[in-house]
Amino acid sequence: MRRTGGIPSIVPSIDQTVYLIADDFGPIGRAWREADLEATDLEVHPGPDGREYADPIRVIGFNTAERWSEDVSEDVAREIQRRCDLQQTEVPARLLGFIDRHIGDRRQLSLRLV
Repeated sequence: MRRTGGIPSIVPSIDQTVYLIADDFGPIGRAWREADLEATDLEVHPGPDGREYADPIRVIGFNTAERWSEDVSEDVAREIQRRCDLQQTEVPARLLGFIDRHIGDRRQLSLRLV
């Protein structure tokens, strides 16, 4: 960690894009899920404690070296839907609310061949 004026920095010192997932735990509240540095990519997988995300709300991507941060929830929702479509599987139940919030209609559109 870098130090600024004697205080350790919480900002990653490497040029890496990090993704954090906000999760809704119902009656006990909402929180940003902690993840290992190696696990903060765009893969949606169980949290560090081995449990799946309860109800993901939002995904924020940031890169301190490039000085940007952005809500990438819609991009992630579309990628989840794309992968499920390619595998011809249903979106996992735990991700349905996330997909609905960020891209709405999940029906796969077919192209009409003329």
